[in-house]
Amino acid sequence: MPTDSNFDELELLIRAKYALIVVDTVEVERAEQGFALSASRLNLLYFTWSRSHGLRRGVLPSDPVMTGTEEPAKALAAVEAEGVGLFHFRGLDAHFDDPAVVSHVLDVVQQFNARRGALVLTGHNVRLPDALRPHATVIRLSGASFDDYRALLERLIREYSARMPVKVELTHEDRGRLVNNLTGLTLTEAEKIITRLIVEDGALRARDIERVNAAKRQIVEQDGLLEFYPHTEGLDQVAGLGGLKGWLARRRAVVTDPRRAEAFGLGFPKGVLLLGVPGCGKSLCAKSVAHEWGLPLLKLDPSNLYDKYVGESEHNFKRAMQTAERLAPIVLWIDELEKAFASASADADGGVSHRIFGTFLSWLQDRQGDVFVVATSNDVAKLPPEFIRKGRFDEIFFVDLPGDEARAEILRIHLRKRKQDPATLDLTQLVTATRGFSGAEIEESIVSAMYAAFASGTSLDTGALLTEVGATRPLSKTMPERLDAIRRWAAQRTVAAD
Repeated sequence: MPTDSNFDELELLIRAKYALIVVDTVEVERAEQGFALSASRLNLLYFTWSRSHGLRRGVLPSDPVMTGTEEPAKALAAVEAEGVGLFHFRGLDAHFDDPAVVSHVLDVVQQFNARRGALVLTGHNVRLPDALRPHATVIRLSGASFDDYRALLERLIREYSARMPVKVELTHEDRGRLVNNLTGLTLTEAEKIITRLIVEDGALRARDIERVNAAKRQIVEQDGLLEFYPHTEGLDQVAGLGGLKGWLARRRAVVTDPRRAEAFGLGFPKGVLLLGVPGCGKSLCAKSVAHEWGLPLLKLDPSNLYDKYVGESEHNFKRAMQTAERLAPIVLWIDELEKAFASASADADGGVSHRIFGTFLSWLQDRQGDVFVVATSNDVAKLPPEFIRKGRFDEIFFVDLPGDEARAEILRIHLRKRKQDPATLDLTQLVTATRGFSGAEIEESIVSAMYAAFASGTSLDTGALLTEVGATRPLSKTMPERLDAIRRWAAQRTVAAD
């Protein structure tokens, strides 16, 4: 039975004579249990309506149904005749284009000024007609709690263990991660996923956590505003950046054991802003963090938000952030932040960028849900100064060109990834030759050298790699003034990632 504080708020509103209450939720079945409990506490009869079965007294399929109430206007007329009670209408907003329905709702609202009860509407992002807005109060039903998901997991394990052999090969930390990753799914969705995992092979294992993330991927793809990114590489595939890695490692325990962290007084980390030289691993870090923490990785591409219709771009942004919060805990990656909000101070687009920028800043400060933001930027000069203020992010890191040790590791990583043995090459000579190269430039040199070797029918050797390195003009030589300016700016404002 749900114990959400929003049901306490619902009861308070009904006592205070609020007659039209809109509950924003995607978990209508869970909400309905709470409504029935609230009606019982208030000593009110409970009725529920849907287009398929009409107006029913109670929540069970066996409860009596009022005949001829499938049409919403007739069902609302029956509410007027019944008088006292808590009446839950599911999906009524789909019929608000009918003036008769709106008129009946107004009559019911007027009636409850003198009688006990309320009309409750459920749905997600319910849009009310102008005539109803002054009479309505909207509350948002928060998602199920960590304890709700944990209780669900334990109940299903018990139930299926009584019917069949079930191996639970989960450590205490694995259980916490599994339950944590169920967050954002409805309890119905979570029950289906856990049941499938158990029934398929009679076991629950650590690798099943990724199966939960796959279910979340479907939700993201249906919405179309965020991109779900698979993450296959951990921080061991990121060379250097010891300072950033250490910072992330110290926060991993908060993510993997949120209950202990909460008891200790620690909240979920907000995120990091990575500034620096292009091609030095900032985007790779975002993917690697999600892998290390075992969380889904979502990418926000601002181009998906903008719409030609007035107000739709802002609405799209809010929907995207609601999706991110619903699916939390997650890592939200925003690549090249300056391209999204560089025009926020201008009115070239009618002020849309400025409005979205303001909404984004507010969301960064006050967001609900465990969303760890990894934002990257190559050109800090184009970023509005508000982004740099403390509080938006936990820390701002500067990612510079890799040093000698980091370049050696970059060479090893990319050579092994392409089935080449680093021991057959003179890495010392290559490290010297690639001084001033970014990780991306080193990778491209390796790829080019391999193409040349493959075309000539020879194996990759140090000479071939040195030839490609010599033919490459790195950013440090083509744009030295720009890099120096970035370093001067970062020296007093950021923390070194290496």
